[in-house]
Amino acid sequence: MPAVSKGDGMRGLAVFISDIRNCKSKEAEIKRINKELANIRSKFKGDKALDGYSKKKYVCKLLFIFLLGHDIDFGHMEAVNLLSSNKYTEKQIGYLFISVLVNSNSELIRLINNAIKNDLSSRNPTFMCLALHCIANVGSREMAEAFASEIPRILVAGDTMDSVKQSAALCLLRLYKTSPDLVLMGEWTSRVVHLLNDQHMGVVTAAISLITCLSQKNPDEFKTCVSLAVSRLSRIVSSASTDLQDYTYYFVPAPWLSCKLLRLLQCYPPPEDGAVKGRLVECLETILNKAQEPPKSKKVQHSNAKNAILFEAISLIIHYDSEPNLLVRACNQLGQFLQHRETNLRYLALESMCTLASSEFSHEAVKTHIETVINALKTERDVSVRQRAADLLYAMCDRSNAKQIVAEMLSYLETADYSIREEMVRVLKVAILAEKYAVDYSWYVDTILNLIRIAGDYVSEEVWYRVIQIVINRDDVQGYAAKTVFEALQAPACHENMVKVGGYILGEFGNLIAGDPRSSPLVQFNLLHSKFHLCSVPTRALLLSAYIKFINLFPETKATIQEVLRCDSQIRNSDVELQQRAVEYLKLSSIASTDVLATVLEEMPPFPERESSILAKLKKKKGPGAVSVTELEDSKRESSELNGAGERGPDQSVMAASNASTPSPSADLLGIRSAAPVSTAPAGAGSLLVDVFSEAGPTASSGAVNDDGFLRDLEQPPETSDPLLVEGSGDSDSAPPSEDPAPPLSEAEELLNKFVCKNNGVLFENQLLQIGIKSEYRQNLGRMYLFYGNKTSVQFASFTTTLNVQSKPVEPLVEGGAQIQQVLNIECLTDFSDAPLLNIKFRYGGALQNLTLKLPVTINKFFQPTEMASQDFFQRWKQLSQPQQEAQKIFKANHSMDTEVIKAKLLGLGMALLDNVDPNPENYVCAGVIQTKSQQVGCLLRLEPNAQAQMYRLTLRCSKDSVSKRLCELLAQQF
Repeated sequence: MPAVSKGDGMRGLAVFISDIRNCKSKEAEIKRINKELANIRSKFKGDKALDGYSKKKYVCKLLFIFLLGHDIDFGHMEAVNLLSSNKYTEKQIGYLFISVLVNSNSELIRLINNAIKNDLSSRNPTFMCLALHCIANVGSREMAEAFASEIPRILVAGDTMDSVKQSAALCLLRLYKTSPDLVLMGEWTSRVVHLLNDQHMGVVTAAISLITCLSQKNPDEFKTCVSLAVSRLSRIVSSASTDLQDYTYYFVPAPWLSCKLLRLLQCYPPPEDGAVKGRLVECLETILNKAQEPPKSKKVQHSNAKNAILFEAISLIIHYDSEPNLLVRACNQLGQFLQHRETNLRYLALESMCTLASSEFSHEAVKTHIETVINALKTERDVSVRQRAADLLYAMCDRSNAKQIVAEMLSYLETADYSIREEMVRVLKVAILAEKYAVDYSWYVDTILNLIRIAGDYVSEEVWYRVIQIVINRDDVQGYAAKTVFEALQAPACHENMVKVGGYILGEFGNLIAGDPRSSPLVQFNLLHSKFHLCSVPTRALLLSAYIKFINLFPETKATIQEVLRCDSQIRNSDVELQQRAVEYLKLSSIASTDVLATVLEEMPPFPERESSILAKLKKKKGPGAVSVTELEDSKRESSELNGAGERGPDQSVMAASNASTPSPSADLLGIRSAAPVSTAPAGAGSLLVDVFSEAGPTASSGAVNDDGFLRDLEQPPETSDPLLVEGSGDSDSAPPSEDPAPPLSEAEELLNKFVCKNNGVLFENQLLQIGIKSEYRQNLGRMYLFYGNKTSVQFASFTTTLNVQSKPVEPLVEGGAQIQQVLNIECLTDFSDAPLLNIKFRYGGALQNLTLKLPVTINKFFQPTEMASQDFFQRWKQLSQPQQEAQKIFKANHSMDTEVIKAKLLGLGMALLDNVDPNPENYVCAGVIQTKSQQVGCLLRLEPNAQAQMYRLTLRCSKDSVSKRLCELLAQQF
């Protein structure tokens, strides 16, 4: 870049900046700026034409004023004029002003684009670089449309200078990140990949950033880069620091390029070519060997560069997970960092070892460092390092060391600060509750109760649900559990979660310890009731259920418990749930015989075999400490063998005495709400919230909706077993051709996905026929207009349409250039996953045309948006916590992650987009109710975008599992 000569210094600018700095107050500064703005405005409006130097000076002043925080509403045209100057300093100031102040909607953008085109075609490398920098800095879609096809040509041209190639590669990367649909490499792909062989290291470094980004989106198109990247990496790794003098950083050759090459290779599986793979293994071994060599410099920059390459190499080794020797060596190398004095190195070592622990090749090697990791958990000052140590302890846990690790983590938890307790419990919840390690279930019960005692506030419901499930299913541990929980409840300060566990277990198995005078029935009852007034409403409801169980187990307690149920604080309680339980239980205990009580209140049966909710959550766990799917399946299998059954949440157990209980917003721990009767009253948006999110939602009205005249004339449909009823209107009786319908087109699913978030558009088009759609939906009813257009001048004969549900034929003749219409009345009877098939047959020029499409009717079309506050949303979210009710998918973004586009698609889905609900403002949450004739299905949605990784995590929770899965499949295609 040419140096600015001494004569180019702008004295007026220097004086102005000096005046601003010398101002004693804000008012003085504003006064000086206003004076200067008036002077500049008069100069620009004056009759006398300004020379390039003056324009440059005044534009610089405007730029400085803008950077001070003041609005600039003039001077843009003068800056654009500077772009046409042949002087570097004037052109530079023009581009700088445009990059900072001109937005993509400016009326000057066309003039700017013309000036940039002139500079790109000038072949002056300095001017070309300035133009490319401006494009990258602005990065607007308009600039991408104008230059996306031009920049690749400059990048791969043989006569382009190296400095221009670097700028072109980085400029193209910027445009690809902002407008990926406009940057189409196509014919340039192979030539861009071969830039990895360029002699100029700067070009290679810039090109590899571009290739890595492109490879993540289109790995197959750029897979030839693997061999070239390995070759280039091998040359760098095997070179001495003197070979690449210009690119050696503190005795480390090309560290930035090496890291980028290793990161690029992580986009692909191990090379299939044996020679390439062997060369790559040699490179990785060399990097590991160099890490063992004594440092060539004591400066921190040297060790940082070396370690950066080492950690990227270890990440690649972990990514391949196919070289046992390298994995063990990587583990040993990381082990040396665990006691390094540099905190960042300890953190990175723990994080990498978490991933290594999940590999079958390196798991044993990781376990050898258990004492060091436990010491780190106890002594580290940095909370983030302690969190990674906790993750690593979980990851290395197996049957041989489970008791030691759990004991150490519980011991540490007692003294841990609050910033790590929640994270620790998250790990403990999964580690301890992996039943494959709990061969001794008395230890398991002790551990969970100890966990609740130490950190009860952070123990989620899944934890105490799970301990109850295991106690119910294991006869040999029930007496021990009752005795242990009875002793735990005697503590003066007892956490509410402990009361929940105690109430449930003593209500079921208190008779097993009733023989001891110290735990007689009345002592058990008095102990539980002493906690009653300190508990929340859901826990009180559970305790009332435990009391009625006591009457069945211990008839001698009947009078005492009836007295408690009879008191005003119970039967006249302000909470309807507690009041109803007290009244019903009192009546049941008064009028029912002993046999009836024994039948109604019999001991809970074992929970049916089902996957643990803890394991289900663990499968979704990502990041450090995550376990492999194989390990999860093993743990699931082992837990089934140990427990004799899987999981059924305590909230699903139903007491027959409470089948008439009404739903309450409070948590229903014994599942009494699950038997709530279906409401028959017409429900508004507010009243839907209580009932819709259970399996048995209120039945939707099947009558026609008559606001705005929508579907007013829809006749009552006949009875049918199809989930979707479609009636077609038409008056022709012509017989269709006898040929069988064609199978659906290969692109039928893709065409269907286009209409998930919209109702109108062109469904299909070829050289003969165009099919358009216009549709509207209200509750469980819909109306669709199909328009069949003849694009030719020849008549379509024997034109028929056939649906795989009820429909009527259309007009048999479609004149050339004409269009016919078919109206379909739709009713959703129940939830469905397969769209109806639409078969179209006609004769064109004597030849039969036969095609089959999927009618764009998807389950989300019957959504009714539901507005709710943040508290209501997360309460519903928590209620829909059964594993089968949730569907989740993590996927790469297929389209631009533009906020407005995402919002438009979510609104098009049919749900209500809720603002200020999610704690993370970047996330999107929605709520809605799917209306069908037979039931209503409540649905909650959470979409979490990661713009940096270009990925989404989509989570749906619905009261019906099939709906969750189908909606998740449909939506994942839209983003």
